[in-house]
Amino acid sequence: MENIDALFHGFAVALTWYNALMMLIGLVLGIVIGVLPGLGGPNGVAILLPLTFTMPPTSAIIMLSCLYWGSLFAGAITSILFNIPGETSAVATTFDGYPLAQQGKAGEALTASFTGSFIGAFVGVLLITFLAPLVSKFALKFGPPEFFAVFLLTFCSFVGADTKAPFKTIISMMLGFGLAAIGMDTVSGELRMTFGMSELLRGVDFLVVVIGLFGLGEILVTMEEGLAFEGKHAKINAKVVWETWKRLPRYWLTLIRSSVVGCWMGITPGGATAASFMGYGIAKRFSPDGEKFGSGQLEGVIAPETAAHAAGTAALLPMLALGIPGSATAAVLLGGLMIWGLQPGPLLFIEQKDFVWGLIASMYLGNLAGLFIVLSTVPLFAAILRIPFSIIAPVIIVVCAIGAYAVHGAMLDIWFMVLFGIIGYVMKKLDYPLAPLVLAVVLGDKMESAFRQSMIGPSGGLAIFWSNPLVGTITTLALMMLTWPAIAFALRNLIAMLGGGPIKAPRS
Repeated sequence: MENIDALFHGFAVALTWYNALMMLIGLVLGIVIGVLPGLGGPNGVAILLPLTFTMPPTSAIIMLSCLYWGSLFAGAITSILFNIPGETSAVATTFDGYPLAQQGKAGEALTASFTGSFIGAFVGVLLITFLAPLVSKFALKFGPPEFFAVFLLTFCSFVGADTKAPFKTIISMMLGFGLAAIGMDTVSGELRMTFGMSELLRGVDFLVVVIGLFGLGEILVTMEEGLAFEGKHAKINAKVVWETWKRLPRYWLTLIRSSVVGCWMGITPGGATAASFMGYGIAKRFSPDGEKFGSGQLEGVIAPETAAHAAGTAALLPMLALGIPGSATAAVLLGGLMIWGLQPGPLLFIEQKDFVWGLIASMYLGNLAGLFIVLSTVPLFAAILRIPFSIIAPVIIVVCAIGAYAVHGAMLDIWFMVLFGIIGYVMKKLDYPLAPLVLAVVLGDKMESAFRQSMIGPSGGLAIFWSNPLVGTITTLALMMLTWPAIAFALRNLIAMLGGGPIKAPRS
């Protein structure tokens, strides 16, 4: 009851006219930033943070957090319409979202994406509201072995979900690990694969890789296949939104599962990008239509978006309760709190009730307002597909180039974008999956650092990944996901033998 009373007080704080105005401004700016590849929520918050120093802390954090929600919502727009992820957490959304748009179902894909995002974020806010003390204690248990186990679970769930060509998935993932190793070794400080180029000290940024693989690569494939340079038609009336909503209850288990995965990855913290890949991989594994994923399944859009938003929202919990940022955006916001003279931690909920509960209330209001804003603009975004490809393709290339250059302000990143565009084209022609490569680039260095830090510890052996029930459970679950096809085959054989039925051959 105490939390409920505090929450109502937070609504009173958030609904003042000034804070409500900041909420709307943050949402609109976030949508614009989310649509532009190469910017994203963390960069948008970082750019606007200096403008908030003269504002009251509560108003400032409401505007910046709503900017974050808006960017998360909008990241799916270009992913679905043009196969260009506006946010790295929206990469997994391209796998089924873009094929849906190509089939003239952009309205359905966008509606499902926005609705799943809202549900995932809502679950994340509920977690912050009611489970802050418990989760805070839980997050403190995570060290390098636990972080490595979480990352291992992410990769294993993705490999185990591919029943068609697991070796191609592994090869793609290994290429990503190689790219992630470029630059300065975060543990020893040594340089790796920089070839004497100072620009490679920072490594190859995953945003440049994503923009090249998905943006430029898709344009090259479209041009090579000689598809008609005409716009794709999509149903864009309000009826489409309602019809899509009527279909969503059949995916209730996917929504719950992805929300749980997202909250877990947000608190631990694994991040929204890892959560979206894991949500997609698990949905693909347990869906009756799993083999159709990648060809335009609505469930393949709902799963990653729900998980990403749940993770993005839940990541603020350890930041507020412990001062441990669960994401890049949370880290930027943490810096803002310090500048405003606020010390994150358990005492923040006691000493700054207006600030904390005003922020939590704005999460509810911001997500609800954001849902209505993006849903009302679905017809506008879907109508973009009517523009002929011969006109929109040069615009997409220019946007990709601007996005790649904006990451570090370096011309080398544009050349990298072109290189990865060609790599993406070749991989698509050879039917190699792009998702494992991107996942490895995003998480490879973090996974390596967690593993090496674990090995430096007192035990210095692999047994450390079973040294306590928490890390042991996660590691065992990861290995089970990796070997799931073999386990499923053995179970089918056992059932067939006991039932006297024929033994079916395993799927390759």
